[in-house]
Amino acid sequence: MILTKHMTRVKNFFKNNFFLVLLFILIIPTFRPLVRPGYFPMHDDMQAMRLLQLDKCVKDGQIPCRWVPDMGYGYGYPQFNYYAPLPYYIMEAFHLSGFGFLDSVKIGFILSIIVSAIGMYFLGSSLWGKTGGFVSAFLYSYAPYKAVDIYVRGAMGEAWAFAILPFVFWSAFYLIEGKKKSLMWFALSFSALFTSHNISSFITLPFLAVWILFLLFIKSKDSPFEFKRFGLKIFLGLAWGFSLSAFFLLPAWFEKNLVHIETLLGGYFNYINHFVGLKQLLFETQWGYGTSEVGPYDDLLLSVGLVHWILPLISVALFIFLKKKRESRLILSLAVMGWLGLFMTHPRSAFFWEKIFALSYIQFPWRFLLFSTFFFAIASGSLVLLFKKRSKLGKLWLFFFVILIFFLYRNYFTPRVWINESDQEKFSGESWQRQQTISIFDYLPVYAGKPPGQPAPDTPSILAGEVNILDGEKGTDWQKWNMEVGSDNAEVQLPLFYFPGWKVMINGRQLPVRYDNSLGLITFEIYKGQQLVEARLFNTPIRAVSNILTLMGLILIPIYLRKSIKLNL
Repeated sequence: MILTKHMTRVKNFFKNNFFLVLLFILIIPTFRPLVRPGYFPMHDDMQAMRLLQLDKCVKDGQIPCRWVPDMGYGYGYPQFNYYAPLPYYIMEAFHLSGFGFLDSVKIGFILSIIVSAIGMYFLGSSLWGKTGGFVSAFLYSYAPYKAVDIYVRGAMGEAWAFAILPFVFWSAFYLIEGKKKSLMWFALSFSALFTSHNISSFITLPFLAVWILFLLFIKSKDSPFEFKRFGLKIFLGLAWGFSLSAFFLLPAWFEKNLVHIETLLGGYFNYINHFVGLKQLLFETQWGYGTSEVGPYDDLLLSVGLVHWILPLISVALFIFLKKKRESRLILSLAVMGWLGLFMTHPRSAFFWEKIFALSYIQFPWRFLLFSTFFFAIASGSLVLLFKKRSKLGKLWLFFFVILIFFLYRNYFTPRVWINESDQEKFSGESWQRQQTISIFDYLPVYAGKPPGQPAPDTPSILAGEVNILDGEKGTDWQKWNMEVGSDNAEVQLPLFYFPGWKVMINGRQLPVRYDNSLGLITFEIYKGQQLVEARLFNTPIRAVSNILTLMGLILIPIYLRKSIKLNL
């Protein structure tokens, strides 16, 4: 009897979620190459190192993690004060459950693929039904740019932006539709996007504003009161989402002048070097594992995908021809936003890049491919509405669609080579040194005039006087040293870059520090006798306020869940 009930439940699950299950099976080839021991080369070969640093923070109690101890050639720097941390916390959960660092990184990429498919399925289903959701999600999963992000660039943050973006737009849609708990889901997804990839979040804002205004106009065209009511819900969701992500957003913005951000904007990273021509965007199919270069000589695929932009055009044309005003208006809006994304990738958009300085932080105009892919995938799902009364023709079209996507894009989802590499090998020898120094200027405090040329010493340096270091220990954001000073006074330099928040105390009393040296290292004077020197990174006012705002946002979650039924939010 019990077995029969379980079988019935399983049967009903597969019946009710047929397309979702089918979707999962069909996207397995996009991540199957990652399900094996070893690792693969990528442009941003820092994923495991960042995870290692965050793991040290978590185990040391530095939450949220801001200062990483081994980067900057061992002098440490404030990486997670500026680098979106959420994907690394997700991977850390898997590492703490027993997976190695490299395996946890691969799981991070795999999860981003699966979550992005689920999110797009939910979004597409809410607009076009389950079959339409399947089409949108399948197209989104096999996007060429997604393959580039994972298997060429190794862009973990952007891969998770791919995953979270559908949930942001889906939850906004559900919030305006008045669904229960949608306010919380909108806030959570909005916050997750901002703490996954700064740049994608920045690009999302204008597109999200258009999406929300479009939905509000449709929902409240006959009632201005409805516009205000649902507009208020959106505002509350945005405010809550901002509160949840404040621990990262506020310091990243207000303390950006404390690190060498100029290296993120000049030279190779100047946007002017990375526009993409129309032929590349629409028709290029040549795959590569190289880099983005000036002109049409990129050695990686920067195309939105032939099928991805053709299907929305067909859909728009057919719905307008059939005079389906309601559907054609939505599909046209989605298609226009997709083409706007392509325009911002093309050299013709240089005028806007020149006039809006904030765009320079995007670095690569082709990052807009994520959004073109996103909107084209949503719009393409609408085609299934044309087959509602022609089920046999619809099934035939769906079968042809799946085969075509497999044929065109399946081979993109594979690494260039596979390396038999372990955690120990990754974090030792030359590989360890390379991990410590890659992109060393990106988050180097401004007090350092240049990056270090040698690894940091294990103990403090004695610049003047007689000092015997008896013992010491170091954590992620603190150091303690027992020193025996033989001279009347001495000058000591810690193997630490100065950064606002660092304080040095001797026997519990704060010491004045200097950092007027070429590397901006913490330097101080110490006096005769046995002294316990402690250096610790404290919160600045903006970090303290941001932590409190995030804590308040987290406290709201259980309160909201208890009240949501009564408030119907």
